[in-house]
Amino acid sequence: MVEVLRSDVVEARHRVHAVAVSGGNVVASCGDPLLVTFFRSSAKPIQALPVVRARPDLDDAEVAIACASHLHRPDQIEAVRSLLAKAGATEADLECGPEPTRLEHNCSGKHAGFLLLGRERGWPTEGYRLPSHPCQEAMLAEVADAAEVEPGSMPTAVDGCGVVTYALPLERMAHAFSRLELLVGGERTADAMRARPELVRGDGAPDTDLMRLGDGWVAKGGAEGLLCAARDGVGVALKVEDGAQRPLRSALAAFLAQLGRDAGDLAENPVENSRGEVVGELRIHLTGTTR
Repeated sequence: MVEVLRSDVVEARHRVHAVAVSGGNVVASCGDPLLVTFFRSSAKPIQALPVVRARPDLDDAEVAIACASHLHRPDQIEAVRSLLAKAGATEADLECGPEPTRLEHNCSGKHAGFLLLGRERGWPTEGYRLPSHPCQEAMLAEVADAAEVEPGSMPTAVDGCGVVTYALPLERMAHAFSRLELLVGGERTADAMRARPELVRGDGAPDTDLMRLGDGWVAKGGAEGLLCAARDGVGVALKVEDGAQRPLRSALAAFLAQLGRDAGDLAENPVENSRGEVVGELRIHLTGTTR
């Protein structure tokens, strides 16, 4: 439970479920490790694997942006443009929708990666986002393989950017991340994300800042309060029950402490006003913890 305090009054409470998996076994959890939710953008490092395998010449920036939920900074847009160029595609081919433009959409790197994969496989460009397209059929198989579940066992829906997203128990998401670097192309993908964490999101984001610790973490956040990460064969998944993003840094720091892992300054999350004055704090209560 993450409480938000302002002048010692609890203003909000966020319940967070968390699980850690190693070697296929749950090694720690808080809340419900079998909570089923959508993988959302946390699946991007897994969805990037086919294009990483198909194009071993991709540089760190191109791989990292394919895994990113970026903030359309110039360096991030440059990496998206590079992927599009290698795909022989343009912004008009992106099917992620305008936010505010297709190129600036935070999922444009993933979509550019899909277009490049399609070029390598000889797939049609149009409709690559649809469940019936070979690209999304390949993504379904990739995620199922990483999580070691049957593809047909995963409920699917449409993600915010128009492609398919997959529902899994948190334990299976953590398991998939624990295996990431064992999968073909996974070590290359993780190395690129660790080398360019600022492209994956940006300053203040828990996934970017966890990777910036420099001790081997690979991490990716997702919409509706999801975050998955892995280090040394241990995968973790956290889900804020109400979908808020604000509690993730504090919850992640507290859960990593339970695992005996250093979280750097992730736990330092004061509540500030628009003047930069500290007016409150986030406080953690661990409930239902098992090891």
